[in-house]
Amino acid sequence: MGDTKAFAELEKREWSEPTVAVAYASGFSKASDMVVPHLVAGVDAGPDTDALDLCCGHGNVSAGLVAAGARVTGLDFSSAMLELAREAVPEAYFVSGDAMRLSFSEASFDAVTIGFGMPHVPDPPRVLAEARRVLRPGGRIAFSTWCGPDVHGAFGYVFGAIGRHGSPDIILPPGPGANAYADPDIAYPVLERSGFGEFRCEVVSSSWQVDDPGLAFDFFRDGTARGGALLRPQPEAHARAIRAAVVERVLENHGEGPEWTVPMPAVVISARAV
Repeated sequence: MGDTKAFAELEKREWSEPTVAVAYASGFSKASDMVVPHLVAGVDAGPDTDALDLCCGHGNVSAGLVAAGARVTGLDFSSAMLELAREAVPEAYFVSGDAMRLSFSEASFDAVTIGFGMPHVPDPPRVLAEARRVLRPGGRIAFSTWCGPDVHGAFGYVFGAIGRHGSPDIILPPGPGANAYADPDIAYPVLERSGFGEFRCEVVSSSWQVDDPGLAFDFFRDGTARGGALLRPQPEAHARAIRAAVVERVLENHGEGPEWTVPMPAVVISARAV
């Protein structure tokens, strides 16, 4: 993959901003919240399950695990996100840490969830290897990833518009593919090498319910790391053109409103520690 230091710095910088964390939790996560039950089911969480929620963000997956009866530890590198998580899910225990270098002992957990965290770590295979290390034999992992621009939905609308109308001077540093681990052909071999088997893949028809056809642009700009790093620095004329292109796609594909269901489909992949 090459040097991902600049990518890691971008992720930490963007997610450390309280405004980004709050915008994700209040806007963007309306789609990710719809995926939570599928992650909880993917690890068979229930009473007496010791669950580790990696890249826990503002705690929505942790809340789902707690509701299922699990004992939950959430981990994230963003202090801004952890502050939101502790307030939202007081029943869980939250710690600051690096998903690629876990401080937990081997075989500490029955379940590991990763809610949309895979694109935000410099070395996803290392995260999966660490997850296997801290899982007990027979424990389960489940992670979610957004479907890419080739799948009909908001991700393609926004990043397609950036490609057509964004300033060519604003680019992202090298990092893992934002949607790579939605592809079983990529995810399954890495899971297998990490010590997992019994793979499952599920497509979740998550979406945003909005009363403004441009909100997909706003959600990416205000509440994400990669999208925000591409959209927030755009000169005003470019930003207007990108948002207008997103609005055009929403109206073209989802009608004239006054409300819209904007698809933001995701994939949940799960496996068992062998």
